[in-house]
Amino acid sequence: MFSHVMVGVNDLEVSKKFYDALLGTLGIKPGFANKNRYFYRSSTGTFAISTPINGEAACHGNGSTIGFTVESPEQGDAFHAAGLAHGGTTCEEPPGFRDGPVGKLYLAYLRDPDGNKLCAMYRPPKE
Repeated sequence: MFSHVMVGVNDLEVSKKFYDALLGTLGIKPGFANKNRYFYRSSTGTFAISTPINGEAACHGNGSTIGFTVESPEQGDAFHAAGLAHGGTTCEEPPGFRDGPVGKLYLAYLRDPDGNKLCAMYRPPKE
């Protein structure tokens, strides 16, 4: 459905360090530059960070969340810890399993240095 997701950032190099560490926990290589952007590619899609092309300050979308698939709760914990260690802040409940209408999910939420809300999600196999 999606070709890519891009978020605006205010300090490209600070955000690159954050996302290199965060997405590195998912086995994604460091971002590669293209003008005022960095791109992170995987076999399932592209994520990018960019300073706004209109020259105004970047801001997060209130009510928006970008979800990243993780292969285990441990990988989700590593994702969350890497984000916190590189300028992110925790939000929502602590990382862990939650029961919901679609079943049990592991979720780990945090915000990047510009306030963009991110989530690591693991969906365990159905019993």
